[in-house]
Amino acid sequence: MDIEDFWSLIERSTAGSDTKDAREDWLITTLSGRDRAEIEDFAIRLQEARDRVDDARMWSAAEVILDGCSTDSFWYFQCWLIGLGREAFERAAADPDTLADLPAVRILAARPYETWDDEVWPEWESLDYVAGRAYADDDGSELDEAVAARGVDLRADPLEPDWSREYHFPRLRELFPRHHTRG
Repeated sequence: MDIEDFWSLIERSTAGSDTKDAREDWLITTLSGRDRAEIEDFAIRLQEARDRVDDARMWSAAEVILDGCSTDSFWYFQCWLIGLGREAFERAAADPDTLADLPAVRILAARPYETWDDEVWPEWESLDYVAGRAYADDDGSELDEAVAARGVDLRADPLEPDWSREYHFPRLRELFPRHHTRG
């Protein structure tokens, strides 16, 4: 599975799926019909995408949106960002302040934080488990071992960010002025 196929699957998971759970089920079913090497490829492509946004700059942007962002929250935020599709992901990876242009972010900004429900919340934890479930691997260890044998480490947490510089996101701050976080 190349990067094009990976993004195609992510984007096709939205067709007829109006919830994160339905998207997850569709991805698991679709991947389950492929050979194990392709499922491993999906896990590797997901890790590669995460690696591109696993830094203090994106974490700071997530803090603006979420009014603070724990390690777990940032890890799940990365999956949510990937779930928005390739175009949104690429733009945000290049400049996190462009998150302010995304309809999903504008929906959040228009609602009180306390009213965000699971479907709009900027996280998609279960995307992280799709490949393991499609691999029919209860705890994910078999998939982790197979991918490690291919020279890739599937991490379970973000890397420790370099907080030595501050990041400013004027467009996100305009949408979320009530937040007073590091970024």
